[in-house]
Order: sequence, then C-alpha cells, then structure tokens
Amino acid sequence: MVEKTDVLVIGGGVIGVCSAHYLQRAGRQVTLIERGEVCSGSSHGNGGLLVPSHSIPLAQPGVVLPALRWMGNPESPFYIRPRFEMDLLRWLWRFWRKSNRRHVERSIPILRDLNLASIDLYDELADEPDLDFDLEHRGVLKIFKTPAQLDHAAEHCAHLTARGIQARVVDTAEIARLEPNVRIDAIGGVLYDQDAHITPMKFVHGLAGIAQQAGVRLHTGTEVIGLSRADGRIREVHTTRGDFAPDQVVLAGGAWSPQIARDLPLRLPIQAGKGYSITFERPDPCPDMPMTCDEARFGITPMGGLLRFAGTLELSGLNLDVDERRIAAILRSVPQYLPELDPDRMKLVEKWRGLRPVTPDGLPFIGRSNTVDNLVVAAGHAFIGVSLGPITGKLVSELITGREPSLDLSLLRLERFG
Repeated sequence: MVEKTDVLVIGGGVIGVCSAHYLQRAGRQVTLIERGEVCSGSSHGNGGLLVPSHSIPLAQPGVVLPALRWMGNPESPFYIRPRFEMDLLRWLWRFWRKSNRRHVERSIPILRDLNLASIDLYDELADEPDLDFDLEHRGVLKIFKTPAQLDHAAEHCAHLTARGIQARVVDTAEIARLEPNVRIDAIGGVLYDQDAHITPMKFVHGLAGIAQQAGVRLHTGTEVIGLSRADGRIREVHTTRGDFAPDQVVLAGGAWSPQIARDLPLRLPIQAGKGYSITFERPDPCPDMPMTCDEARFGITPMGGLLRFAGTLELSGLNLDVDERRIAAILRSVPQYLPELDPDRMKLVEKWRGLRPVTPDGLPFIGRSNTVDNLVVAAGHAFIGVSLGPITGKLVSELITGREPSLDLSLLRLERFG
C-alpha cells in the first residue's frame, strides 16, 4: 500500500512541524513522518532562546584557535571525538575556510532578518487560542567574569548594533536591576533586548496538535530507509511503516538529513553537534530572564515551572551516548555565576542530549534542490533551529507553492559547497 500526498515532510522537529503548519495553511495536503516521536530530537531539550543576538555565524574569526585548544578535552565547551572520517575532515576544512570577516559580513544581514521575522511569527502564533508555549520578551543577558571576554563581547555588541540589532553593554548595577531575584557574580554583561524565550517542547507539541487537527497526517515511528527516483524527481519514499508517493518532499531531518539524502545526487555537509541540557523544577530563588554565561559556554533559561541549563558542542557523529563529564562541567559552572543556585539542592526533571545539525559556515540550508525537481531542504540550523522555526516553515511553504520567498535565500542555497 502506497500513501499518496501533495507534500511529504520528513522530520518532526520544530522545522518540520512549522513547515507542515504553514503548508497546510497554504492549502496543501500534508503528511509528516518522524523517525521517533514529535519533538524527540534537538527541539525538545534546547535552551528555548529566540536570538537575533546570534546573527554572527558560528564560523567567524577567532573561533578556530580556542576550538583547537578545547577539542581534546572531553569536558570542554567544544569537543571533537577522535576519529578518522573524510566527511568530518572536509567539514573542518570548510569551517576553517569560512572563519573570516568577509563571511561574517555577508552572513549577518540574512541571519538578522531570519531571526527578527521569526520572532514576529512567534507573536502571531502566540495568539492561537489553543497554543501556549510560555513566550516571553525579556531579552537575553550575556554575563562575563573576565575583562577580556567582556571586551570581546562589547565589540560583538557594537558590530551588531551598527547592523540593526538592539543591544547594550551593562554594568553590575544594571545587571542587578534587570535580574533582582538572584545574585549574579559577574563584572558586566551585554543585554540583547530583542531576544525572547519559549518552552520549546510545548511549542512543537502544541503546533503539531493544531496542524493535525487541521488535516496534517502525522506518522511517528516512521524511519526513512530509502528514496526512489525517476526523471529527476523523488517518486517514492520508503519507510519502516510503508511507502509514500509525494508530489513534493520537504527534507527537515536535522542531523540525519545527509543520511536520509544518501540516495540523491545531493551532498549536505552537516555534522551532528551533540548538546546537553539539564532541567530542574523551578527553584526559589530563580532568575526571571534567560542568561548565557559565555566563558563557560552555557545558557540558563526559565521555562514556566522549569529551569534549564544548556550548552556544549560535541562533534562525535550520529551517536546519542551520554557523557556525564560534560553534564557535570555545566553544573559545576552554575554557582560560579549564580552563587545562590546549587544544582545539588534542586529537583532534577531531566538530563538530556541531542544532535544539532551543524553546517561548516554556520548558515542553514533552506532552498529547492537544483538536482531533484521536487525536493526542498530545510536543515542545518545548528543552535538556532527553534529561533528560526516559524520563518523557515513559512519560507518552505513559499518555495513549495511557487511564491517568491519573503527573504533572499541565495546564501542558504543547497549547492553552495559544490
């Protein structure tokens, strides 16, 4: 039995669910398939931040040398598990090549526009009567303990404010005024006013429910095992739960996207970047606004009745092993910045790890394939998948329905690495 559909969306994370939602709103018959459960990947345990502040790509000057110092330490913020794989070596070479000022200057406008457009869409979605995801516009406060890191952050701040991002350097008195609930041990910080935060799993599950009620057909536990092509098009998608015959395909499989696309004349240089989070019941006292502790490379996000610490980047392939050392490193750093928060005295809800899809240039892939006529890819969002979820879904809908994309996607094209 082959199930026919106008559009088949592969992936049930924030990107896939938003794509299905906007495609259904555009009048398309949509089927969404997910290898696990909806929101079971990176969309579940991330920091929940909506971040115009992240308009500078991961590939930037000054990143490579610290990364080289960290990469051999399993407890460091950035770790590469030693292994000889050509895909990883090519990825690292491309990352090094893209870590330059010209790439940063070209990338900031599109990342800025994507993030700001997505926050506007989040505001619209928050008005849905059956969709509550704890959206709060409190900004994000980046805090620092060392003058060198604060000076570097101030340079980033000036760079982004000159390009339309609202931000300002704040001193300790301003930090105390912004966050009066907890004592913060820092010498200063940067406040990004346009940033916001949500509870990501509530958003993805809620929007998936709305999409399903509106007619989107949802198949979980449905893993893609092969793609059949003919005449330059995907004719059938073979899965563990049967076959699908779509007119159009949206590949939003996150870190698994290259594996799903292995039967296609398309190569997506995406590495799985493992991240960790630790979620507790909301303690007393508890911060009201999200923060990032940048020397230790982790974030703190209040989410309704929860408090989450999230961070680290580990390139270790498509594996979901839990390294307790990396979790312990995050938790050890918490009282260094917020002395009143003791993770040992807080009630644990979940230790989590997930695989972020990371491209060598820090930009996602959003576009129609030049080699497969009926394929649109939306993958490679790395740390900002939740932030860019709604705008990516809207852009996917525009591409599928033949409308002019509302943003210039030339820097995000699929074939930019050859």
